[in-house]
Amino acid sequence: KKLDNHVEAFDAHGKSVGVVFQTASPFDTPRLMAELIEWTTDALSNRTLHPLLVIAVFVVVFLEIHPFQDGNGRLSRVLTTLLLLRAGYAYVPYSSLESVIEQSKESYYLALRRTQKTTRSKKPDWQPWILFFLRALQQHKDRLESKVEREKKILGQLPELSLRIYELTKERGQVKVEDIIRVTSAARGTIKDHLNQLIKNGYLVQHGKGKGTWYSLP
Repeated sequence: KKLDNHVEAFDAHGKSVGVVFQTASPFDTPRLMAELIEWTTDALSNRTLHPLLVIAVFVVVFLEIHPFQDGNGRLSRVLTTLLLLRAGYAYVPYSSLESVIEQSKESYYLALRRTQKTTRSKKPDWQPWILFFLRALQQHKDRLESKVEREKKILGQLPELSLRIYELTKERGQVKVEDIIRVTSAARGTIKDHLNQLIKNGYLVQHGKGKGTWYSLP
């Protein structure tokens, strides 16, 4: 960033009602980011702290620095996902952490402000942010588990061929009738009947017409 970008709160008319928290100056940003990256890399490699604590600290300090002119919040969520994947939390991309944060915006900003007021002090208070972050991850995981259970129940009611077509589409991203014939050896007419039913029930979406027709998940 080249200009100060303190985080402000705005009223319903878009008018600023004050600074939520101060961010790092453009002059200090390169040094602070280098220190943060070095600390995060070392902490994750050496396992001196639990990875979730390291990631939580990284996020709150990243947001306190606010290294880019805008888009820092969205980028912090992307980096959170990447760090969680690196730490072995492979399920993370299958549910939206962004939506969890969006639905808890008031608590999100309150936790950020409480911790960020202390990050440059001798005794930083990480607890408000870490508690929010861990609760958000738990809610994110609970949502995914509910989604998986729901999908299991729904898919368990599908005929075997429909289930195979659905799973093939999920695996490949998109399929044509010829792909399904090669994998299942089922008759073209039977496959089309199952495809029509899957489309009708909202499991698949049809794209194109004639020989160029292909299918994907919604």
